[in-house]
Amino acid sequence: MNHHGRVRTINMPIDRVNGKHQSFGFVEFATEQDAEYAIAVLNGTRLYGSQLRMNKASADKQKSVEVGAELFIGNIDAMVDERTLYDTFSRFGQLINAPKVARDEFNISKGYGFVSYADFDASDAAIANMHGQYIMNKQISVQYAYKKDGKGERHGDQAERLLAKQGKVHGVAPAVQPLPAHLFHQAPQAPTVPTINRAIPGAPNAPAGFVGPPPRAAAAAPAPLPPLPSGLPARPPSGTPANFYPGPPGFGPPPSGYAPPPPGFGR
Repeated sequence: MNHHGRVRTINMPIDRVNGKHQSFGFVEFATEQDAEYAIAVLNGTRLYGSQLRMNKASADKQKSVEVGAELFIGNIDAMVDERTLYDTFSRFGQLINAPKVARDEFNISKGYGFVSYADFDASDAAIANMHGQYIMNKQISVQYAYKKDGKGERHGDQAERLLAKQGKVHGVAPAVQPLPAHLFHQAPQAPTVPTINRAIPGAPNAPAGFVGPPPRAAAAAPAPLPPLPSGLPARPPSGTPANFYPGPPGFGPPPSGYAPPPPGFGR
């Protein structure tokens, strides 16, 4: 490369298991023109029997480091959304991206989701504490998700753990993706109500120049009721008439000349 431009740095990634390079590398030239010239001259040529394929590298197209601490959350309630999974599982460690809930074409939950951690310590703690727990009255299952290669293997095996351990020693960490704003927006804070100083002007605890609130107006007296109209019947006299003798229910008044029974009669 140095024959075709001014080279600044060369990086050839090494496999962390077998210690060999991974058949690709990165060359940083001093200027973009030098890189374009090297690509135009060397792309397609052979080096030690292998045909070179050269193109510009872009930082946003580089694949982020995958640890493999991805969990499968099963039997979740239909009301459980991504924010619920985030609030529940983020307490065990840092998540590298937002939790995912599998949904159909109508945006209805399929009853399972995925959570990815930055290290296996957090994922192991999540399995130990959340497997068999209840979220919204449904008992969830928490285990390592299947790998995407389709061979039926789950994440969390010894190879992934060894790679993650070596990556931590060499300072290689997965890139943490920002949370989507439409799912994890923060609720607006309530405005702070200023405290009103209730000190009385002129009192010892009143600050200088303090002007107290205006005095409250006295409550108005209720208006008097209008006088009663004339011609209403008088109120009946209180008390029981002297000649009143209650009889059985349904019977009229006693006949004239009827004497009351003697005391103690009928008892």
